[in-house]
Amino acid sequence: MLRSCLTLGCVLAGVALADAPFRITAVDGASGRGVPLVELRTTDNVSYWTDSAGVIALDAPELMGRETWFEIHAHGYRYPADGLGLVGVRLTPRPGEAARVELERVNVAERLYRVTGAGVYHHSRRLGDAVPLGRPALLAELTGCDSVQAEVYRGRLTWVWGDANRLSYALGNFKATGARSWLPGAGGADPALGVELEYFTRPDGFARELCAFGGGEPGPVWLDGLVSVRDAAGREHLVAHFVRVKSLGEVYARGLARFDDASGTFKVWRELPLDAPLAPRGHALRVSVDGVDYLYFADPLPDVRVRATLEALGDPAQYEGFSMLVPGAHDPAAPRFDRDPEGRLRLGWKRGAHPLRPAEQLPWVGKGLAAEEVFPRLRAPEQARLITPHRGSVQPDPGGGWTWIFTEAGGESSHLGEVWFARAPSPLGPWAFARKVVTHDRYSFYNPTQHEYFSDERWLYFEGTYTTLFAGTERKTPRYDYNQILYRLDRRDPRLRLPVPCGGEGERAAAFAWSHPAPGTVPLALPGGREAWGYPANAPPPFPGMRLLRVAPGSGQLQLAPEEDPGPGCLGWAWAPPGRLAGAHVEPGRRPDGYH
Repeated sequence: MLRSCLTLGCVLAGVALADAPFRITAVDGASGRGVPLVELRTTDNVSYWTDSAGVIALDAPELMGRETWFEIHAHGYRYPADGLGLVGVRLTPRPGEAARVELERVNVAERLYRVTGAGVYHHSRRLGDAVPLGRPALLAELTGCDSVQAEVYRGRLTWVWGDANRLSYALGNFKATGARSWLPGAGGADPALGVELEYFTRPDGFARELCAFGGGEPGPVWLDGLVSVRDAAGREHLVAHFVRVKSLGEVYARGLARFDDASGTFKVWRELPLDAPLAPRGHALRVSVDGVDYLYFADPLPDVRVRATLEALGDPAQYEGFSMLVPGAHDPAAPRFDRDPEGRLRLGWKRGAHPLRPAEQLPWVGKGLAAEEVFPRLRAPEQARLITPHRGSVQPDPGGGWTWIFTEAGGESSHLGEVWFARAPSPLGPWAFARKVVTHDRYSFYNPTQHEYFSDERWLYFEGTYTTLFAGTERKTPRYDYNQILYRLDRRDPRLRLPVPCGGEGERAAAFAWSHPAPGTVPLALPGGREAWGYPANAPPPFPGMRLLRVAPGSGQLQLAPEEDPGPGCLGWAWAPPGRLAGAHVEPGRRPDGYH
């Protein structure tokens, strides 16, 4: 009997030891922070992905004590290849031991953590680690959430997502999921650590349908343009644009919904015609123009606006579109471009004028629209290839100007997986140059939004939806797919510096040049002692789209020198403006005083 007990004790001790996982931590070599979403794959195609702390708890018995090759994949990060060009690492897992894998970040943006879904710190919990903010393993029975909107309402941040996946059934919530959190510095956590989400839930614990209006009418309800606004009496309201859809491309109802505090749901406030040219869309921002406060809506550019009152928001007749079309001419099959008597395109704010998104303009190039009239004409400073923005958000930069985060349509590594950063002095631009800051290989990261309420003078936070949708791949990342991932940019990173206008305003700028010295540049002697840097005139231009810059004889104004005969006195190479919109009006928009 004693011998049996001793034997059983030894067996149990051995089981406990064998059950202690082998810890693998993937870290950013520059910051030392754990990197989420790193895949380690064995030669028999068993994959392990790091959690939001950058940790894997490996407990495969067949690997313990054996040298194992792990192939490494990490969107936007890299690991050195061996002599045969294979990217991976040999590790010998042993119970209770640990290994560290150091990655080089290629992305400009730093991946922080997954915001939504189950098991955000799955492996960390299995290892007994303390997880940030003590986050539960599962919230509101949600395993996936699509496309975020966030707005401050009654002193707290209100979050709204689109379709959501449920743990207990194949069908989830298709009528908007929501949560609240406290703001950083006002009871909320440091966004570098996490977000303490308090979901709106039903009595059974699952996420509540925020848009349950409409009875049994079919199809999902999607919200965008979420914004808080005050009425004439000073009362605060939370309003969003809604659509009812039968499929991704078929909308059968739309309008404005207002949040009802008593029920914790949205109620229909205004019905809108399906063909209404203007309504809130995308993400909201606040802009003051000549002392008047406006709400702008960016999708991807801020090209819809209305005065910042509840009464104006509810009146479709008061909306304006920043459009190149004649007011009322919003037939997508036959757009009527607005031109002056000289044939120049008139791009400006117009009531009843439908704004054409960048992708909507491209089919009309050569059919009424010149290539140089596409707005905006964006590219990286080092490339000639134009970038087509898909979805994004514009927000004020604490250091001055405005920043734009957007996903490219038709990117190089994936159709909707590459995220770009741009900066301009006005919400309307000139948006001429951009920098790629995030890439996802054959994986989508769509509908990114900046979190202005998290950001400060150094850090810019943004999140988007990580999903196989539209990516052309069926291999889904466990736990991460169809969820929100948070990134941040360090505004001090020199890679975020972009050419800025010099010699003129907005689209009428004579040229674009660096505002700070860059490798290989020389100072440009601009009129009035202004500072800018370009490239030496006595050497070939280093990048596409550059022209020699000179001071015009007689007028003393900056101009691009003629390509055939530049003549003497050229200051250096600078970038030519990417497009010519002679009739465009670009205003000096700013943040109104005293808003969140």
